[in-house]
Amino acid sequence: MDNLDDLSKIAELDKGNVLGSIEALPKQVAQAWQEVSEIAIALPDEYRSVSHIVVSGMGGSALAGRILHSLLSSSNLAPIEVVTDYSLPYYVKDDTLVILSSYSGNTAETVSAAHDAMSKGARVFIVATGGKLAELAKENNINSYIFEAKQNPSGQPRMALGYSITANLALLNKLGFTQVSNVDIEKIVKDMESAVSAFGARTPIKDNLAKLYAAKLKDKIPVLIASSHLVGIAHAFKNQLNENSKAFALFFDIPELNHHLLEGLRNPASAKSFIHFLFLDSELYPTEIKKRYPITIDVTEKNGVACDVLKIKGQTKIDQVYELLVLGSYISFYLAMLYGIDPSPIPWVDYFKNELAK
Repeated sequence: MDNLDDLSKIAELDKGNVLGSIEALPKQVAQAWQEVSEIAIALPDEYRSVSHIVVSGMGGSALAGRILHSLLSSSNLAPIEVVTDYSLPYYVKDDTLVILSSYSGNTAETVSAAHDAMSKGARVFIVATGGKLAELAKENNINSYIFEAKQNPSGQPRMALGYSITANLALLNKLGFTQVSNVDIEKIVKDMESAVSAFGARTPIKDNLAKLYAAKLKDKIPVLIASSHLVGIAHAFKNQLNENSKAFALFFDIPELNHHLLEGLRNPASAKSFIHFLFLDSELYPTEIKKRYPITIDVTEKNGVACDVLKIKGQTKIDQVYELLVLGSYISFYLAMLYGIDPSPIPWVDYFKNELAK
């Protein structure tokens, strides 16, 4: 489709109702915060005295761990590691909190990691909607958040990030590893509702930042650039461009890219016509990071590569994470619309899983 203001065409393409899941992100956050906070209060004291935190998950279910790792790394009382594999690190033992996250509860790698965590005597917490992990939790009396995804009409795990991010955040908060209040979450939900209104399908393209950026990224390879607390959510944005828009997209972080990528902008020269850098900038980045952005943008432009700067404006780091969650979700959705694609099905991922299961 060519007109992102054509609501009937959007409804025709979006057969799986991904748009409905994006619109419900604020409600996902509110539901997960309330439900997990109530569960976590009753957890044993041993969960509050761990020295390491490991989040095990794959794809969309791993993104919550990546997001919290980058958001809380400078303030959390215990280091967070994200594991996307069948087994856990060697150091996992009874002083480790292992959060097993799988939307379906049947992800093979995460189920395997669950057995590994149990054998190592770790403190385990499961986040899922059901499946094998829910059965494991019931059979072994494992603490868990088995939730009904009432606010994810698409049924796609990647569209349930409001649940997964907030469930993990609420758990760590109630265990004393971070300090987020009910008032903070109420503000986040309110701000997300405002973002849904600003970026929603009924807001015309001339006033809609998400539609404008989707139009800029059509027929381009998006290259997302972020730093510090936005690294994890930028990774999620990239994944949604892959899965929702069915688009090739890349992600790099500053300062790391300054040590290699700048020299890679020369060749092949033909690539410059279809690469588009999107710098996810924030006033909350550390001073030494903020200094790098204008210089990196200057080098990008001098090499003839198109770029834009997207200012993330939330007042706090956690505000900005949820802000970008909404904005990135909408951009990926509108890009799918411009490509004339139903964003919900992931045929090649499903094909791979089916072949692997043979």
